[in-house]
Amino acid sequence: MVGIYNKECYSCFLKEATKYLTKNEDNLEKVKESFLCNISEDKDSLAKFIDKIDTIKKELKEDLDFYMISDPAIDSSEEVVLAYPGYKAITCYRIAHALRETGLKVQARLISELAHSATGIDIHPAARIGTPFFIDHGTGIVIGETTVIGSRVKLYQGVTLGALSLENATSLRGVKRHPTIEDNVTIYACASILGDIVIGTNCTIGANVFLTESVAPNQKVTIGKPTLVYKDKK
Repeated sequence: MVGIYNKECYSCFLKEATKYLTKNEDNLEKVKESFLCNISEDKDSLAKFIDKIDTIKKELKEDLDFYMISDPAIDSSEEVVLAYPGYKAITCYRIAHALRETGLKVQARLISELAHSATGIDIHPAARIGTPFFIDHGTGIVIGETTVIGSRVKLYQGVTLGALSLENATSLRGVKRHPTIEDNVTIYACASILGDIVIGTNCTIGANVFLTESVAPNQKVTIGKPTLVYKDKK
């Protein structure tokens, strides 16, 4: 019997799915068994998920390759898979997104919350994120439900891709209220990009920038250098 409120169920499924997707283990039958035991007993949902699983595997390989060329601190692909919270969060997102597309919204949300608890990175499973995608450090990143992210996008810790306002939440359900980030965009630490705006291709958004309006392609957006005051401690 599937335990929909049991986190251990989702952890078991994630373990088997991650082995197949990122560690090249030939355990697809175990993934199917774990799905039926821990996610849903509906065989149609299983078939829909399995139809997507090799696409997810290809996307994660592209993400991994992007990590290798984006971070000089990386010594091996195994290090990324085993130890990088950003890659773990992306892996869980791609699994959760596929589950949501099969109609398993609660299960998808619980998978994303497991990732959030483990990594400090909160990605809504309904967000649409292209490949390859790179998250460095990652703690504190928030990616909202209607966010759209293109290819070769890099995010650093503390970035928020959020909604501008949550007043009258009922009327906002199903409405595009989060940013669209186009291809080849880099967003540095603690930037906040809010609302249904577009950050154009090839933009760089600097640390601590607060944006509520669209940015044309090929722009660099930064805040001015703060005034520093030095005093003799004596």
